[in-house]
Amino acid sequence: MKIVLLTHQKEIRRLNNTGRCVTTILKDDALVVVWDRVNPDLQLLNMINTCKVGLLYPDNQQLSDAKVPEATAQQSLCQMHTNVAQIKEHRQEQHQERNQDQNREQEQKTNQDKFDALILIDATWQEARKIYNRSNYLKALQKISISSQHESIYQLRRNQVEGGLCTAECAAHILSASGEPQKAEQIMALLVQQIADEQSYRN
Repeated sequence: MKIVLLTHQKEIRRLNNTGRCVTTILKDDALVVVWDRVNPDLQLLNMINTCKVGLLYPDNQQLSDAKVPEATAQQSLCQMHTNVAQIKEHRQEQHQERNQDQNREQEQKTNQDKFDALILIDATWQEARKIYNRSNYLKALQKISISSQHESIYQLRRNQVEGGLCTAECAAHILSASGEPQKAEQIMALLVQQIADEQSYRN
């Protein structure tokens, strides 16, 4: 399955763009299309017309419930508790979450298997909404969304949707659910390195 990164023009110039992690690993299995409101990419339109193409995009309820925090929260799934009883309860919760994640991944795999290609909008959340709202060909596509209890490790941008994942994390999630965990891990390894490099530069 090909992953199509429908990329905002501003995103191409951003040094902290995470779509590069995806293209570096997937190579020919990833296609970058620069979004143009007036002149949509003909290759993409032809792909939509001739292949089974889906769109990774939150449903309306997720968007209406989303809040924009001052800064995204760090991962807190593995916090240790000082009380023994709390530790036991925490482990039980983790076990339940793993089972839920496995069920979600299986459901996502079933949905993703329907497509020859999946479009990911590579932009900030604010820009992604504009791209979607101004592109009728995207609105007509069948949509899938990612359900994960894990929060994003990507915190290099302000004013992002709470619980949202960056482009690289979305691609890794898709690949993992599609039975390609090695590529997913390679993308996440590049993302972790990119985050570390930028944090080091800022400090």
